[in-house]
Amino acid sequence: MTNVSDLHDDVRQQHILFQLLQTLDNGLILLNSQYEVMLWNGFMENHSGIPIGAARGKSIFELFPNLPKIWLTKKIDSVFRLQIRAFCTWEEHPRLFEFKSTRPLSGHSLMMYQNVTMIPLLGLDSKVNQVCLQIYDVTEIATRKKALESANLSLQRLSRTDRLTGINNRGFWEENLEQEFLRCHRSHRPASLIMLDIDHFKHFNDTHGHSAGDEVLRAVSNQIKKSQRTTDTAGRYGGEEFAIILPDTDGQQALAVAERLKQQISKLQLEWQNQLLTITVSMGISEYNQSMSVYQEWIDHADAALYKAKACGRNLCVLADPFAQKQ
Repeated sequence: MTNVSDLHDDVRQQHILFQLLQTLDNGLILLNSQYEVMLWNGFMENHSGIPIGAARGKSIFELFPNLPKIWLTKKIDSVFRLQIRAFCTWEEHPRLFEFKSTRPLSGHSLMMYQNVTMIPLLGLDSKVNQVCLQIYDVTEIATRKKALESANLSLQRLSRTDRLTGINNRGFWEENLEQEFLRCHRSHRPASLIMLDIDHFKHFNDTHGHSAGDEVLRAVSNQIKKSQRTTDTAGRYGGEEFAIILPDTDGQQALAVAERLKQQISKLQLEWQNQLLTITVSMGISEYNQSMSVYQEWIDHADAALYKAKACGRNLCVLADPFAQKQ
């Protein structure tokens, strides 16, 4: 027979276990095969505002109508059927339950990020009669990771961006040109390159100062960014020279793009110390040709066309002779 002392020990152990469940920093939910709540702990009561007495016997989907029902039922059903654990991380679903963060300031999030583990629980008949959902508050981990990723992206943007103009710097732009060159070589699809130079830029600096020159560089850069297609890649090549890669664009199409951009830039009126400064640019255009062995040759052909545009009086767009490229 079980003596009184043993009964007291059992009650004491159950009391300790109950306290432990109630004071855990994780949520615990017991569900039957009908997704009805059999039990949940203090974490769930505190964050949902629903006491266990009001939740017991009700469907989890009735208590939380915003749960992803189709996805969650598939997960729970697989635990019952396969008798193995299932998991869901905050990276798959930021949160299963729309709970407010307990640390909105230090966690840098108003809502709680959660990891979820679903555990099969065997009954006395050795069958899975219930599934336990464990809810882990991972808000601080998630927000730290997101902050780190954001910082890394910012550093990446800084490493490839020209600080003065905000356009791609030469290093990043040239990497893109090399990739486009290789793509053209493989696919035999057209692409063109524009080299753009601001006319009389030294005069801006000598007459109005370097600050005025910087404003001119920014104005031209902004117009290039505003005019380019999403597939184009523009960059500051150096000094007052910019470059634009135009994928899937032949020479004549690129010449039309360049003429349009030249006109747009000529219409810019930059106000500087009570003066309106006008800007003109010269451009050299080169279409990719299979005879080019390295991407630097592409730059050289566009640069030669640019030199010709400047020699012919500036404020011009010149398309490189494709036959000259084959010589």
